[in-house]
Parts: sequence; structure tokens; C-alpha cells
Amino acid sequence: MAEYTESPLRLAVPSKGRLEQQTLDFLAAAGLKVHRPNERQYIASLPAVTGVSIIFQRAGDIPDKVNGGSTDERVLSTTDAHLEHTGQVELGITGYDLVCEQQEAHPKIVVIYPELGFGRCQLVLAVPEGWLDVTSIGDLAEVAVHFKERKGRYLRIATKHANLTKNWLYQQGIIHFSLVKVEGAIEAAPSMGYADIIADVSSSGTTLRENRLKTITGGTIIDSQTCLIGNRTLLRAHPARLEQTRTIIELIEAYLRSKKYVSVTANICGPSPEAIARQLNRDSTFGLHGPTIARVYGSNAADESWYSVTVVITEKSIMPTVDHLRRAGGKDITVLPITYFFESASSTYERLLKALQQDSA
Repeated sequence: MAEYTESPLRLAVPSKGRLEQQTLDFLAAAGLKVHRPNERQYIASLPAVTGVSIIFQRAGDIPDKVNGGSTDERVLSTTDAHLEHTGQVELGITGYDLVCEQQEAHPKIVVIYPELGFGRCQLVLAVPEGWLDVTSIGDLAEVAVHFKERKGRYLRIATKHANLTKNWLYQQGIIHFSLVKVEGAIEAAPSMGYADIIADVSSSGTTLRENRLKTITGGTIIDSQTCLIGNRTLLRAHPARLEQTRTIIELIEAYLRSKKYVSVTANICGPSPEAIARQLNRDSTFGLHGPTIARVYGSNAADESWYSVTVVITEKSIMPTVDHLRRAGGKDITVLPITYFFESASSTYERLLKALQQDSA
């Protein structure tokens, strides 16, 4: 067996289905491409950040792993024997709904980035299509009372999100219900007779409709998407791992911010850079802090009055900006996407540091 070497930092990602591929695609787009030579391996590397290991886990298990892991220490595969899984995972990417569901049991978890922009879904209440008079949460509240007073039992709700569902229903003033724990397909519960309605995650609603279920107005318990979480205790105790975390956060944050902006460049003839800047002084096309203007050096003296003008704008302002540059005499206009958009400092990382400092106070 190869000699065991502890990885400085570990990032747990989903190991199955569409969410796994979406996570890998997202990380690659952010400059954090995962290197996994064999798809059957449960440990991979992150070449962009030295010393970081990627741990593949079920999405539902990731909050537990980040909070502190389990006592079931095992080798994930024979080829990864030198990276024995100790259960300590500093970072994780998983569904926000899963983090919220297990929040009370995971005091060490800090939500670093709540919205990574993919894996969107909603935790919703769904009732049988045959319940024609039940179209809103108010109607459902009446049904719960009816079940209690007329049938002598509680409204049965099948769900894998017991904590979120229970707390949310109490907030709506609904108390006459019981939760049914389900391990398999929740959608079948009403038709099989062991639940009346369900509370489940849905992205398109197709699976609900295929099982003759419908959502109701006001019945959304939580909006969710993938998020980045961390173990506040481990990150605070290891400055080197925290610095690796900063690199990951910075790349993700700059990548997500860049999706709002584009870079527009045009060649404009004018007497001076200052004169061109005054001509372009318009809020929607002036760029974030103003245009960058540089002389274009042509092959003859006549070209010396041409300047290259570049502005960074929001994507929705492309055509107004192009039109304005044209009116200013702009030619050869190009629009390019921006891969990263870094601010002077990472607000996400600063929030994390503040949270860690509060914990140690």
C-alpha cells in the first residue's frame, strides 16, 4: 500500500447524475477543472489549486461530511489507498435545500456562496390532481382541519425534507398534519395510499404531472440551487487551507460576476483621447469607470488620429453602446465575453473571514 499523505484541503462534490456533471462543468468554466483519470475513482485532483483533493459524495451526504464526517473511515478505492477518507472535508458543493434541511444538526457549517447558478429547483407541496377545490395554501389549511374534524386523522405528507416542511407549515398556521418518511420515489405515495400529499423538490414539474400531482399557489417551501459550504472549525484552524479556499472563492466569484458584463471595442477617429472621452460621456455606454482609449498606430501619418476605445458594460446594454459608438464615428466594433471580473477585494471571502472571526470571539 502506498504511504498515506493527508491532503491540505478537500472539496466534496456530488457523485451521481445530472448534478455531478453540472458541478464539474461549472468548476471547469470557473478555471477549476477537475482531473479524474478514472470515473470509478472517488477522489480526484484540482490542478488549478495545488494540494486540493476533490471527493465525490452523494449530494445528500455532503452536508454531513463538511460538518465533520462520520466515524466510518474507509478507503474509497484501491487506487486511492494513499488518500484514505478520514471524514474531514473542509468544503462542499451541494443543494441549498439539503443544507437548510440539516442545519440544526450541522453547527460547524458556514454557507460561503449560497447561489452558484445551477441545479435550480424548488421544494414544493403537491396534491393529487383530483383535488379540484384545492388550489392554494389556504385551501390546504382547510383540508387539514377537515381531515382532523371529519376523518379523525391528520393530513399525511410524504417528504424527505421533514424539518423544512414541518417548520414552514407551522409558519403558515397549519398544525394538523403528520410527516411520512419516504426512502424511494415520493411521487407515488398518494396513489399507493400511504400519504395524502407530498413535499418534494421539483425543477420542471414534469415528474409531478406524470404522477397526476399538481402544485398549489403559495405552496413553495424554499427556492434552492447549488451552494458552496465550508467547515468553519477546520478553516479557522488551518491558515493554509483557508488560503486555498480564498483562491477557489475568488475564481468562482469573479466567474459568476463576469457573466453580467461584456467588453466592447471600437476604432474612433478624433483629435485627442480627451475629446473622444467627452464625446462618449453617456451613462449607458461610458463603461463602469469610463472608456480605455489607446492610440492606433497605422502605416502612415493619416492613421495617427485613430484611437481604440474599450468599455466594459452590462450585457443588456450591447446595442445601445454599439449604436452610440457608431454615432461617434466608431468602426470595426467587437464585443467579447469576459471570463473573470475581479473586484479590488472578494466580498464573499471577506464575509467568510468575518463569520470565522465571530466564531472565535
